[in-house]
Amino acid sequence: MNGKISVVIHTFNNEKIIKDCLDSVKDFDEIVICDMYSTDKTLDIAKEYGAKIVMHENIGWADPARNFAISQASNEWVLVIDSDERVPSLLKDFLYEFIQNPKEYTGVRIPRLNFCWGKPMEFFYPDLIIRFFKKDLVYWPPFVHGTPELKSGEIYTIDKSRKDMAILHNHTDRYSATINSINKYTDLELEKFIEKNQKLNFTVALWKSFWLIIEKYFLKKGYKDGTRGLIFSVNAGLYKFIAYVKYFEYLEKQKQS
Repeated sequence: MNGKISVVIHTFNNEKIIKDCLDSVKDFDEIVICDMYSTDKTLDIAKEYGAKIVMHENIGWADPARNFAISQASNEWVLVIDSDERVPSLLKDFLYEFIQNPKEYTGVRIPRLNFCWGKPMEFFYPDLIIRFFKKDLVYWPPFVHGTPELKSGEIYTIDKSRKDMAILHNHTDRYSATINSINKYTDLELEKFIEKNQKLNFTVALWKSFWLIIEKYFLKKGYKDGTRGLIFSVNAGLYKFIAYVKYFEYLEKQKQS
């Protein structure tokens, strides 16, 4: 049995944050950097950690490159993280212990603790994500915020009470960057709508966007995170609303052409 773990990280111009990420995974057996042709010092920093570097066409976001990057790992078990995430040592210890006797499990669902402007966002927690699995049994859909699918076996879920093992996710410190991300990713949502030829009732779309804000802020208790919780709740609804507006715009232009 291969008792080793590869960590796969996707990068593009992440010189300001990649060092902290790499520090948190430096004790794993292998680090694979899948880079989309960074023009800053990201790769220079990665080389200092002995990372295996593979290149992928810059397609604007990571998901379509996930399967390629995972396939480049040398070990049976793979942990996928993003450059703005950190892996606590207790999670590392747990994963190594887990693969010694995984039983029927071929993947692990891990809690993630999101941070905004230096403070944890409690209402997002546990934000469970599938990030650890046997590399030959996973398929990662090439869609925005795609969820990996396992071809066989069961998924083990780390209990949400183990916050000490949660992946730490640091959102951008600049809100302007958040707005840029919303604009970029809603363009990709638009492509999905077009591909599916999705029907659009704008009144329903408006209600869904508004309801998402209510759900995040009240039902999921975003209010407990104060102003940050309100901002993130509004962002969720805004993201959905902008995606629908872009699709509405597309449909209107199609009618006029």
